[in-house]
Amino acid sequence: MLQVKNLSFAYRRAGKKVLDDFSLSLERGRVYGLLGRNGAGKSTLLYLMSGLLTPREGAVLYEGVDVRRRLPVTLNDLFLVPEEFELPSVSLTAYVELNAPFYPRFSREDMANYLHLFELDMDLHLGALSMGQKKKVYMSFALAANTSLLLMDEPTNGLDIPGKSQFRKFIAGGMNDGRTIVISTHQVRDIDRVLDHVLMMDNSHVLLDASVSEICRRLYFTESDDRFLLGQALHVIPSVQGNLLVLPNPDGRESEINLELLFGAVQARPQEIAAMFHPLNRESHENE
Repeated sequence: MLQVKNLSFAYRRAGKKVLDDFSLSLERGRVYGLLGRNGAGKSTLLYLMSGLLTPREGAVLYEGVDVRRRLPVTLNDLFLVPEEFELPSVSLTAYVELNAPFYPRFSREDMANYLHLFELDMDLHLGALSMGQKKKVYMSFALAANTSLLLMDEPTNGLDIPGKSQFRKFIAGGMNDGRTIVISTHQVRDIDRVLDHVLMMDNSHVLLDASVSEICRRLYFTESDDRFLLGQALHVIPSVQGNLLVLPNPDGRESEINLELLFGAVQARPQEIAAMFHPLNRESHENE
């Protein structure tokens, strides 16, 4: 669906590259979690994917077309929800009437349903909303646009605890086999139940590119104070009842993914994780 091919990008001509020879691909019908340290280039990557930034080298191809051409057939089939945005001080009805025509598959019925999930309705004035409410409205519009690709940068920032729970229902309700959603976030606990694929990046490399089912086949997430397990753990986070652990899973035991543990394990032991999930890539890096 989307290919990122050998991207290099810097915000200043002589500045340090945020991304350097970076590549990945997205498939249709998945919810991706895009994770990485602060400054790893996650937001930059989303802007490059949407065609709002121009790479120094490389290209982003959406359905085989370079997004930098800004063709209508591309623009009306993807939507970016940035971390920070402004909405005009108009009624929501006026906003929809002005912007919906740019998206051929926009559905007012879907918009009303998504607003309902957030306990909102169409009878709103955007100038009177809090930042959290504006984010809920904007995300509702984004999903109602029914684009094949939806990019979201820190979507749960500014949401209260009920809002984060509503967000998870919102994503689950908006997914179908023809849509791909990419969620970039630091708030990993907000999204670990809605993802089906994890992308983890750092230093212009993809450290992990795996489905949640594959991750749970290869890794076991548990809570224990057993000293033997502690010695085998790839990463440990202290907890009230002992320790949260992620371990190799040679026996195929079932567990639920913990993104915080996974992120810590990949950052602490990148080579070991790479060997587990991408053995061919690991061998190629060793031979370089």
